[in-house]
Amino acid sequence: MKDGIAVDGWLFFSVAALLAVGIIMVLSTSYLYSQERFSDGTYFFRKQLTAVGAGLLTLCIAALLPAASYRRFVYPLLALTLFILILVLIPGIGLSRGGARRWLPLGGFVFQPAELAKITLVLYLAHSLAKKGERVQTFGIGLLPHLIIGGLFLGLVLLEPDLGTTLILGMILFLMLFVGGAKFSHLAAIGLLALPAVGLAVVGADYRLRRLLTFLDPWRDASNTGFQIIQSYIAFGSGQLWGRGLGESRQKLFYLPEAHTDFIFSVIGEELGLLGALAVLALFGVILVRGFRLAARIEEPFCQYLAFGTTTLLGLQALIHMGVVMGLMPTKGLVLPFISYGGSAMVMNMTCAGILLSLSRGRT
Repeated sequence: MKDGIAVDGWLFFSVAALLAVGIIMVLSTSYLYSQERFSDGTYFFRKQLTAVGAGLLTLCIAALLPAASYRRFVYPLLALTLFILILVLIPGIGLSRGGARRWLPLGGFVFQPAELAKITLVLYLAHSLAKKGERVQTFGIGLLPHLIIGGLFLGLVLLEPDLGTTLILGMILFLMLFVGGAKFSHLAAIGLLALPAVGLAVVGADYRLRRLLTFLDPWRDASNTGFQIIQSYIAFGSGQLWGRGLGESRQKLFYLPEAHTDFIFSVIGEELGLLGALAVLALFGVILVRGFRLAARIEEPFCQYLAFGTTTLLGLQALIHMGVVMGLMPTKGLVLPFISYGGSAMVMNMTCAGILLSLSRGRT
């Protein structure tokens, strides 16, 4: 494995550009909301700057670590992640908001263990797939242990409940097993067996069923369940080609809920227009192309799987966020990496970027 100092410049500047867009858009989307709620228009903006600062620290640490050294952290991190995923479910310890218990208090901050679970699962699968090699084609030795560990992660996150992150983890598990050489017949059978569980998770909760029905026809309940996505449509439509102008969004004025988190891409489309939205999409495209190209060039299996898993994780989150706000997928609470407000997600996504930069050292 080659060693070097230079990292992938395309990857680095794409992440930096998305961070710059994110900082500007969080201020734009949250100013009036935080002014009304906290009498401080920069409340969310200042917290986001803190998160970006913490994320830059983890990015630098991750980028400077030799890529192969990540294997030493796999099992301690696996144990820690499972522990805090259980801890967050305990009443009195985990914080409950909007009917979900997803956060742990850490001094003056809160941490979302499900965000750590994403990186941990990628690291575990990369290590285990590299160790097992061709044995992953067998069910008992190669596939079952991954399904048990992955199932624990999915089950604990679903209990919070957080169906969006559960689906992300499930897709990461499936795709990495597929790339790692697992038999497609095994994966197809597991997928078919999982379908009833997914269906039960959707219909077993009224709000999830309403979201699905709203996805099929937002105008059937335009003033209630369809309100968010209809406002998102209006934001994109009113942005046209060039946008209304930075800071000029009307939908963020208490029409579009969660404008600084779950629907921030809608405001980008309104203020910066189609060209601005396509520019953001292009920056994510660069990250995906460079990340998958890196995975294809690496010869060491662990680093190869790690590059693939990390790139896939960032890409899936961006794809689903954009798909949701454009009405191509049912509504889920997923942020846009590097752009949306959210401390835990920002730090973990920046760590992912640092891992990719570490893997790119000496390969530019």
